[in-house]
Amino acid sequence: MRGADPDLVRRAIDEGDPLPGGSGFAGELDGRLVRDVLGRHPLFSEAGDPTTWRYDPTELDDPDPVPAGHARTRDGDERLWTLPDPSVFEDEAEAVSAVGDAVDASLRDVSDADLAVAFSGGVDSAVVASAFDRPLYVAGFPDSHDAEAARTAAERMNREVRVVELAHDDIERAVPEVARAIGRTNAMDVQIALPLYLTAERARADGYDRLAVGQGADELFGGYEKVARADHRVAAETVRGAARETIRTLPEQLTRDALALRAAGVEPVAPLLDDRVVLAALRLPGRMLVSDDGVRKWAFREAARRFVPDEVATRRKKAVQYGSLVARELDRLARRAGYKRRMDDHVTKYVRSRAE
Repeated sequence: MRGADPDLVRRAIDEGDPLPGGSGFAGELDGRLVRDVLGRHPLFSEAGDPTTWRYDPTELDDPDPVPAGHARTRDGDERLWTLPDPSVFEDEAEAVSAVGDAVDASLRDVSDADLAVAFSGGVDSAVVASAFDRPLYVAGFPDSHDAEAARTAAERMNREVRVVELAHDDIERAVPEVARAIGRTNAMDVQIALPLYLTAERARADGYDRLAVGQGADELFGGYEKVARADHRVAAETVRGAARETIRTLPEQLTRDALALRAAGVEPVAPLLDDRVVLAALRLPGRMLVSDDGVRKWAFREAARRFVPDEVATRRKKAVQYGSLVARELDRLARRAGYKRRMDDHVTKYVRSRAE
């Protein structure tokens, strides 16, 4: 069992508790495969044969992911847990304090042995970085937003950041490696995974085999425009409903990120996905996810002031594929290889050609 003691998982099954403590789990337990409700650890079995399973899909001929919150046996998949729907906070100060306490407790439980930190300069990674006097890494092209944001945030926090300056050769080399590791060739997933992979590669080369990341905060705390607007990209009609809908996309995203990081030789550490943080986030009403004046992740940003300077707590940043300029440069590589923009999904076609 990866991520938790088997007795804790047994208790979670017996009590129907989707958030029993810790940061998720996956593996074999009492003759069946089980995976936590947010899918924080990838788990796969050979299609049609649950007795043959791995954490790494590349080790199977026909990998079939175990769905988050399910158990798998020869009889099929059985749902064990769903996301809870706890009562919401009424008082803003109580909510901010609860979020801050949950984050603080989670950070305190993480060992800093062999640990480095992926640091983009945004509030999520900055809060994680605040807890560890360990090296900070960011990957990006020399003129990228992420490289500059990481430098300025590190300066505000009296820290230094190691910038992994990317070049076209890095992207060209890593594209097939990442696509095979994550088992996906669509442009968006590869664009997101590439900077994570290259950051982890550098950290591993420097001797670190664990990488702390800020994954999960955008989904948990209302960091996306589609959540703030509750627009056509979500089925929900309220901010809180849209946030819960987005949280349910985490298993797919976390699988991609974990597989990319492990392929680079590091184990991901995600303190903001601790059960205590998840439960605090689920109790936030819409107005504390997105404030009346449009501030996304409002409660999390207010709680973050406990850990980082106000300027860092309130800053916004671009998505990693754009902030690092990986999406732009991957597009250039695709066009250079003959995959023009007039072609449907030309970057995905380029990725597939390299993966093959």
